[in-house]
Amino acid sequence: MLDFFGDIGHAIMVPLYYAVSFVLVGFHSLLSQVMDPAGGLTWVLSIVGLTLTIRAALIPLFVKQIKSSRNMQLIQPKVRELQKKYGHDREKLAQETMALYKDSGTNPFASCLPILLQMPIFLALFRMLDQASKKGKAHGFLDEKLAQQFGDSKLFDLIPVSGTFLNTKGVTEVMIVAAVLVLAMTATTFLTQRQLMSKNMPADALSGPYAQQQKMLLYVLPVVFAVGGIAFPIGVLVYWTVSNLWTMCQQFYVIRNNPAPGTPAATAKEERDRAKGKLPAGEVAAAQAVVVDEAPQPKRQQPQRQTKAQRQKKKKR
Repeated sequence: MLDFFGDIGHAIMVPLYYAVSFVLVGFHSLLSQVMDPAGGLTWVLSIVGLTLTIRAALIPLFVKQIKSSRNMQLIQPKVRELQKKYGHDREKLAQETMALYKDSGTNPFASCLPILLQMPIFLALFRMLDQASKKGKAHGFLDEKLAQQFGDSKLFDLIPVSGTFLNTKGVTEVMIVAAVLVLAMTATTFLTQRQLMSKNMPADALSGPYAQQQKMLLYVLPVVFAVGGIAFPIGVLVYWTVSNLWTMCQQFYVIRNNPAPGTPAATAKEERDRAKGKLPAGEVAAAQAVVVDEAPQPKRQQPQRQTKAQRQKKKKR
C-alpha cells in the first residue's frame, strides 16, 4: 500500500521537477554568461528568477482570489442573516449558504488557491535542492553536474546555499543568514495577512466565521513557517521570502487602487481622489444620475386647432 502511494507521489512530482528545474536551470544558464556558474550568488539569483516567474504565472489566480475575497466580505451581512434564520437547522443553513455563494459568484476556497498551488512547487524545489546538496542527485533538467555545483555553491565564498539553520555545515554565518530569512519570511506572511484585514475588510465583515478564519491565518501561518523554516535550505528560504514580498506588494497595489467598498482603504482612496480634484467613483455615479434626472425633457407638440374655414374646406374635398 505504501509503495502504491509512493508511486502516485512520484508520478505527481516528476512533472514538477521538470517544470521547476527548467526555469531554474534556464536562469542559471543565462546568469552564467556574466557571473560565476558555480557561485552561490548565481544560484540565489536563479532562484529569485524562478520565484518571479512562478508568481507572474499565478497573477490570474491572484485576481480571482481578490474578487472572491471581496465578495466574501460583501455577503457577510447576508450570511449572518442566514445564520439567524436557520441557526437551528445546520443542513438548511449549509444549503442556503452554498446557494448564496453560487448566486454571488463566490468561492470560499478561492483565497487559498495561490498558496495551495504553490505548495507542490515549493515541495518540488525543496526536495530538488535538498537532494542535490546532500547526494548530488539529479532531478529533471538539473543534471548531476549542476546538482553537485549547487551543493558546493557558497554565497560570498563562505555561506553554503544548501545550508540550513539546523545544519550549518560548520559555518556559523549560515545560522545567522537562515535566521534572518526565517524572520523575514514570517514577518512578511504576518504583514500581508494583517494588511488585508486592517485595510480591505469592511467593519461588518470583521465578525463571523470568515473573519475568524482570517484571524486564525494571521497568527497560525507565521508560526507554521517559522517552525518549518529552520529546516529549509537557504535557497528555499530565498524562494519563499521573495514570494511573500511579491504577494505583499501585489496586494498593496490592489488594495490601494481597487479597494473593497466600505473599507478603510476605500475611504483613503476617496480622500486621495478628492485631493487630486477627482470625484470618487460613487460620487461620479451619483452626479451622472442627477444630470440625467435634470436633463430637459422634449416638449410634446400640441396638435394645432383648425379654423372654421379650414374645416369647411376639408368637408368640400
